Amino acid sequence: MKYSDLLCKWLKDNGYSHCYFVAGGNIMHLLNSATQFMTCVPVVHEVAAVIAAEYHNASLISNNSQKNIGKAIAMVTAGPGLTNAITGLSGAWLESRELLLLGGQVKVEDLSFDGLRQLGIQEVDGVEIASPVCKRSFCLKEPIPYEAFFKEISASWLERPGPVFVEIPLDVQAVQVPDSWTSQQSYAITTNSSKSDLLIIDESVEEVSIRIDQAKRPVLLIGGGTSRSTAHELEKQLDRLLLPVMTTWNGSDRYGSNHSNYFGRPNTWGQRYSNLLLQQSDLVVAIGTRLGLQQTGFNWKQFVPVGDVIQIDIDPYELAKPNPNLLKGIRMDADIFLRKLLSFDLGSKPKWLDYCRKVKKSLPVSEACNPTPSEYLNPYEMVLDLSKICNSSDHIVPCSSGGAFTVMMQAFEVKQGQTMVTNKGLASMGYGLSGAIGTSFSDPDSRTILVEGDGGFIQNLQELGTVGVNQLNIKIFLFCNEGYASIRMTQKNYFNGNYIGCDVLSGLGFPDWNALALAYNIDIYQLDNDWVNSNRFNELWLNKKPALFLVPLSPEQTYFPKISSRISDNGGMESNPLHLMSPDLPKLIKEQVARFISE
Repeated sequence: MKYSDLLCKWLKDNGYSHCYFVAGGNIMHLLNSATQFMTCVPVVHEVAAVIAAEYHNASLISNNSQKNIGKAIAMVTAGPGLTNAITGLSGAWLESRELLLLGGQVKVEDLSFDGLRQLGIQEVDGVEIASPVCKRSFCLKEPIPYEAFFKEISASWLERPGPVFVEIPLDVQAVQVPDSWTSQQSYAITTNSSKSDLLIIDESVEEVSIRIDQAKRPVLLIGGGTSRSTAHELEKQLDRLLLPVMTTWNGSDRYGSNHSNYFGRPNTWGQRYSNLLLQQSDLVVAIGTRLGLQQTGFNWKQFVPVGDVIQIDIDPYELAKPNPNLLKGIRMDADIFLRKLLSFDLGSKPKWLDYCRKVKKSLPVSEACNPTPSEYLNPYEMVLDLSKICNSSDHIVPCSSGGAFTVMMQAFEVKQGQTMVTNKGLASMGYGLSGAIGTSFSDPDSRTILVEGDGGFIQNLQELGTVGVNQLNIKIFLFCNEGYASIRMTQKNYFNGNYIGCDVLSGLGFPDWNALALAYNIDIYQLDNDWVNSNRFNELWLNKKPALFLVPLSPEQTYFPKISSRISDNGGMESNPLHLMSPDLPKLIKEQVARFISE
């Protein structure tokens, strides 16, 4: 057996079922082998392959074994194949997502050496290029046996997940391996936890449980480091808690919006009520979240200003960073911590819960400060309506940046059982369509809903070809406002409307959407104010074919509330804390919803 055959067999035997790729000469053996063991999905551009594989893996619940769907890899050729993939690697790195990328390379004898810039055709040093955004990045200049291979790639899913890049020269792919290497094997994950380590864990969790019990206004903030399967397993225990539960953006689908003790997704672009409640808490226990600047606000010194913060994270570097100010940082797997925490009596906070419900009721997600002309749709109302018609098995992909992204994260109400996957760490335009493709392949029996702005969509619209040729069950809602809404707003607010490359009028090119959909054999429909009741919409919504829904938005549509920033006297930026979103609340309402905090 040649080595490329054996590698793909090993991967299949260990739960990999899909390979996203762009074909190339320097992966010809790997790709041919992958077709024998996996479902191979060709995409148009390498960045789409990597993003699709990331979202495929991030959408799985316990590897979805009941549907015989496993994990995914991405495969790219040497040179431009690898350089095109770097954006996808970077996104998976920042979001702590499992991802295995196999890359081709020229023959070993054609590798450059001693400072030589290039020897082999299309040769670049992929290992060095990928290394800063990978947990492991290495070149196999000769075959390595099973245990050694899995010891390297298991870094992708152990502790804090992240990408692993394996570069395999063309001649190494084709080499014949010893018969003894071909026996059936599976990789065993071992842990080194001792009894003393477990005692420390128990003591740490018990200490936190006591602090929660003693607090008057505690909040549990569940992040994406808490696995979906564990959160769903503990749903009933979380629902019985008489204290507020919130989620981060990456943890959005860990706890459904329908629960009576759920109070939203606090963030710099979070719901106003959620931000206000978090900031009034006297104890925030943040489980499986790195508490980055989007979570704490750029004015992080005023994060939870009247309370303490306890952070649970697997990465010691996240716990050691200076922001935010922590009462205690605990290095622990979020799943282990949450299971143990819920085994303790955390007390009852009925007055605090009642106050949280009143604040939530007083501050609707869709605020009157966002006027919309009658010929356009209000994006907040549209997203609220969309969340109502989605079912609990749908997969939600809210792109990664811009107005469509922030509206989705503020207004979409996640049902228990849904998945919601995005990549806000890199916040790159053009992620949504590729992510939706990977999500759809991970669960072809369910519907995938993509919400993306037209400005971001055009950066990877070539992947409509992948959607069309596979007739994927993806429903695309395209926010059409003729450009980059968030960039336009920035240029309006900070530079007096000196618009540069942000819309059609300032030189940005857009396609005819109807002609584009026709070219890729995808049905298209423009929403109106009664779109939910439209027979044509519901026909497209309920079938299992792709559809493109155009959402007409005003180019001048505002997106409030938000955290405002201003240019300081020295040219820097100053931001409000999370509880001071713009526009300001009327004094009477502020007194009712901000009882435990002052400006």
